[in-house]
Amino acid sequence: MIGDNAENGALTLDLAFPHRVLGTGEKSRDCLFVLHGSGVDETSMMELARRMARDALLVAVRGRVPQEEGFRWFERITPTRFDQDSIRAETAAFAAFARDAAARHGLDLDRATFLGYSNGANLVSSLMLLHPGIVRGAVLLRPMPVLDQVPSTDLAGTRTLIIAGAADETYGPFAPALVTLLSRHGSEIDARIVPSGHEIGDPDAAIVGQWLGGSGAGKGPVEPTA
Repeated sequence: MIGDNAENGALTLDLAFPHRVLGTGEKSRDCLFVLHGSGVDETSMMELARRMARDALLVAVRGRVPQEEGFRWFERITPTRFDQDSIRAETAAFAAFARDAAARHGLDLDRATFLGYSNGANLVSSLMLLHPGIVRGAVLLRPMPVLDQVPSTDLAGTRTLIIAGAADETYGPFAPALVTLLSRHGSEIDARIVPSGHEIGDPDAAIVGQWLGGSGAGKGPVEPTA
């Protein structure tokens, strides 16, 4: 059962990652794990995530690596190169957290979707590849591949929505490689491009909402990013 603090979105600190749980799940047993981008915290995506999944229970999670006035999910070397030990350590910690959060809050991971933006999306894709069986549905906004060595993971039975920005000069060029990577490992991919840069907004919310509702799942074209 979800407690009063969780329903009110209070910060929960009794698990490995600080997080907030919003909504009672009375209309739907679906839940959405929400992973923010770099330099912010778990509150930065809650409004947009609610527009994407109006009836789902939201689990807004905070990364543990400090960056500027906010947080990120693992250490970076450059904007497009990342500390591999940090990725693996934080991804393993998040895998345990996801199971613990499910037990703590009465969630069904088979009914969960993991929504990540930028660095948060890269944590989700790493979770899929390094700890298969946790993620059944993933929404990756402005992602790129980050693992130098990828295990021979079988992602059959998973569904992934990838949304790249046509004007995203930093991550955009890498998005097709992630589409190819996850597809080769067996995930059902829906890849989209929106006319924006690295920022996310209304076009993303509309696509994600349709995909979560089932009308867009698996029907989008896999296209190169501009």
